[in-house]
Amino acid sequence: MGKGGVPADGKEFRLFVAGTDTGVGKTEAACAVLSLLAAAGLCPAAMKPYESGCANWRRPPDAMALKAAARCDDPLDRICPYRFRAPLAPGVAAARRRETPSFARVVALARSFGARPLVIEGAGGLFVPINAQRDIIDLIEALNVPVLLVARAGLGTLNHTGLSLEALARRGIPVRAVLLTKITEASDPSERDNAEWLRRRHGVSVLGPVPYVPDPVRRRAIYRRALRPLLPALAQGRGAASRPRPRSQTNG
Repeated sequence: MGKGGVPADGKEFRLFVAGTDTGVGKTEAACAVLSLLAAAGLCPAAMKPYESGCANWRRPPDAMALKAAARCDDPLDRICPYRFRAPLAPGVAAARRRETPSFARVVALARSFGARPLVIEGAGGLFVPINAQRDIIDLIEALNVPVLLVARAGLGTLNHTGLSLEALARRGIPVRAVLLTKITEASDPSERDNAEWLRRRHGVSVLGPVPYVPDPVRRRAIYRRALRPLLPALAQGRGAASRPRPRSQTNG
């Protein structure tokens, strides 16, 4: 095993990218981890089991971004089995359509990737409903996957992140790290202290804060640098870099 329980060669790497809220940078973070795995010659699998706000449900934007970052040929129905046009919590959007997304189907799909590195992106925060009985945190617990918790860097994050960490701890769900992200260019004096307070109060590894960068190319590079510590063997150029790289395919 490598640092933090990560296999030294990247095999059987599992990570659930959860957030303290919506719009905190989960997709960017998940894409960064997937692209690091793909660049190392691995064949990572991506999942966004539930995606809302899809103007074109055939081309869910977050799932498409994850697919492109992973450079994988997995069909979108395997990456994102449940998609909704309404910009609502998945369980709410499904209820409006009188549908009940199958929890067992999502669990089975996640397990079907076998030993491939797997990165799963959640929807909103931990207690966002995915059906009438279960929330995102229930899916994480069922899959037994460690979490990367993405949180805003600024004012309010000590409370939101602390509540999320306590909820995960009560379920015995391991947290790989907290990633702090700056989602606006506005100045926030609390950003200077938040990372250290989270480390000290919760004993968790804190990455970032990732600065606000409007340019998408630069932003992707910054996220990759911030998240390299999750993959120490790959960051040092070891692992499966000699493996042939999977064919890139970004079309849905």
